[in-house]
Amino acid sequence: MAFWPNHVFINPKRGPATLISMFSLRWLRAAAMFAAMFTALLNAQFDTATVLVTISDQSGLPIASSKVSLDSVETGVRQNGATDSSGNFQFFNVKAGRYVLKAEAGGFKQGVTQPFSVTVGARQRVDLVLQLGTATETVTVSDAAARLETETSSRGTVIGTQQVVNLPLNGRSYADLALLAPGVRRAGIADSRDASFNVNGMRSSQNNFVIDGVDNNAYGTSNQGFSNQVVQLSPDAVQEFRLETNNFSAEFGRAGGAVINASIRSGTNQLHGAAWEYLRNTSLNATGFFKPVNNQKPTLIQNQFGGALGGALKKDKIFLFGDYEGYRRVSRRVTFSSLPTADQKRGILGIAVRNPITGEVYNGTVPNAAVTRFGREVLDGLPDPNLPGTANNFVDQPRRSDVNDKGDLRYDHYLSSKVNAFFRYSHRLMQNFEPPPFPGPSGGDANGNVRVYNRQWATGWTFTVDPTSLLEFRMGVSVTEGGKTPLYVGEQTIIEKLRIPNGPTDKRFTGGTYRQAVNGYTG
Repeated sequence: MAFWPNHVFINPKRGPATLISMFSLRWLRAAAMFAAMFTALLNAQFDTATVLVTISDQSGLPIASSKVSLDSVETGVRQNGATDSSGNFQFFNVKAGRYVLKAEAGGFKQGVTQPFSVTVGARQRVDLVLQLGTATETVTVSDAAARLETETSSRGTVIGTQQVVNLPLNGRSYADLALLAPGVRRAGIADSRDASFNVNGMRSSQNNFVIDGVDNNAYGTSNQGFSNQVVQLSPDAVQEFRLETNNFSAEFGRAGGAVINASIRSGTNQLHGAAWEYLRNTSLNATGFFKPVNNQKPTLIQNQFGGALGGALKKDKIFLFGDYEGYRRVSRRVTFSSLPTADQKRGILGIAVRNPITGEVYNGTVPNAAVTRFGREVLDGLPDPNLPGTANNFVDQPRRSDVNDKGDLRYDHYLSSKVNAFFRYSHRLMQNFEPPPFPGPSGGDANGNVRVYNRQWATGWTFTVDPTSLLEFRMGVSVTEGGKTPLYVGEQTIIEKLRIPNGPTDKRFTGGTYRQAVNGYTG
């Protein structure tokens, strides 16, 4: 295998001497230098599989030069080839799906397998035994495809379409199905970060996510996307995915935990579609073990809806698939806070206190003149307690809203039996409002308005040079924009409002009161 920028040249039959004869030494030097500069781009982390075929007669002897063809049940796309002197042939660039293998040779009946499945990144072996007879006769062979994958040493689990679509998923995150594999546990940060799970004891950030053969890892240090993935596929958009947990191929770098290799669905000759709506509502929710505050259940209204559609623009040639999913959630969680009472905000404390600046002692009441402008603004921005006492004396159910829209569009074009290409665009926009525990400009340091915008473009082109050589190109571009804005963004700055020097003046960061703490003072 020789790696070249933006594509991979695979030649399992020819040795180094043949490669050198094909390329001049000058071009080899230039390519080596270029490859060294772009090593990170050269990982052949593709989602396609290889079907390894052996054709033999009833005595076990190989049949050379037998014609073999691999037909896709869903798309009708055919790949042709001929076996070598050992009766072997390999079909490269086989997409996940169901296939039928046919073989014919002079003096033998035509052999046809029953439909068998090829999974993402697999090396699927199919051995076919031909019987003596004429080519006009056909023999259908069952169990020709090996059930156990013995052509690779990697360990992993394949999660198929039916499992992805039909198994219950709270939140509809396909990556949660990785928990079906042995050695996988849910990470402690999974509630706040999508696709977080520990494999073989490694951190969740040590997993490697691949979609359609391109990198899908979220590299932001603050991870404002709240996910380990750039593209978070809807389950109805996933063809299947393979979770490799041990001894995976060297082409998959970056992973100390697992490699999650997923493939987006493609259109087929038949038009297929789906629509869904998943509802959670306060009226349908259970009360819970503990009695709710004020005998009122916390609000939770959630809608997850969308659709997917795929078909052929030109039979056996051009296919299109698209999907969309929307997420709307409104929730109110009970929060308790400890706030000063109305008397305490007026300086009536009931106990003697010392002024930490002047050393003056106030006998239970702090005069207004001793209260700074900043302190007065903070106290005036606090609501009055609504419960008795001085601890946990304020209860509220602030309204949080989560809005998420995402979708994918994939185009596949089979230009000939040797050349095919695809293009995909994926999009996600998340806009959440995360409120503080109590209202007002002194309401704490909540996230406020959170916005995350993810986009990914992926394209690929494959050319089968000859039965033993393949030229493949993949490219992916991912863009993530993530950030937060304060609750009172655009209002008066702390310089204008509180006369605090050296504060920020950029309107994107101003508004409200910053978090303040007094340390090292005991009275």
